[in-house]
Amino acid sequence: MKTYINGIHAVQNALESDVDNVVQIWIAESKRNQRVINLVKKIQKKGLLLHKVSMNQLDKMAKTRKHQGVVAEYNAPKPWDDAELFDLLANLDEPALLLILDGVTDPHNLGACLRTAEGAGVHAVIAPKDKAVGLTPVARKVASGAAETIPFVQVTNLVRTIDLLKNAGIWITGTSDKASEDLFAGDYKTPTAIVMGAEGKGLRRLTEEHCDHLISIPMAGKVSSLNVSVATGVCLYEVVRQRAR
Repeated sequence: MKTYINGIHAVQNALESDVDNVVQIWIAESKRNQRVINLVKKIQKKGLLLHKVSMNQLDKMAKTRKHQGVVAEYNAPKPWDDAELFDLLANLDEPALLLILDGVTDPHNLGACLRTAEGAGVHAVIAPKDKAVGLTPVARKVASGAAETIPFVQVTNLVRTIDLLKNAGIWITGTSDKASEDLFAGDYKTPTAIVMGAEGKGLRRLTEEHCDHLISIPMAGKVSSLNVSVATGVCLYEVVRQRAR
């Protein structure tokens, strides 16, 4: 699937982690800073086709002005499916850690969640195909390379997938500000999937009902909840902390 990724960091990560799928790159002819110079050297070393164009042309290609003067054509791998996910789980030699996003619609939030998940050692990120954002160019840019390295699984029926994960021995932990148990009281050393709800809405009713248990993040201030990408980081790194003991 052909797409465009933009931004110095995102393009640089694609060159390092998945160069075979980078087709060609455009750089603004007016850009002369050291980061761009270093990127040009890397592109030339990889032997990729490089074009120098105007900023206006990059604006049109990227459909944003926040491209930092760099756009790349990228053959994005297709999202994973259920079968590939369960093959991955069957071959793990450590307890599984999954992130399930129940209807996240903002590409910035998806990108930030992917970046955090990759850093925390999550084995796969799962999201529904419908009423949720996919791997858009904005999500890829914010993910800063994580979208090219962490399996992103889009499923037709999220509740069915959750039930299949439970049957495979994965403990499903949903997040809800209504939960009586807090995050830090949970035990995440067993195979675990953390389920995060959509922006402003939280988990859908059916998703919540199919979780093994629900936890909340303690909030000491007046704000009632965290942004989904921030909450994802808090939850995942509690899992990391416990497993490092």
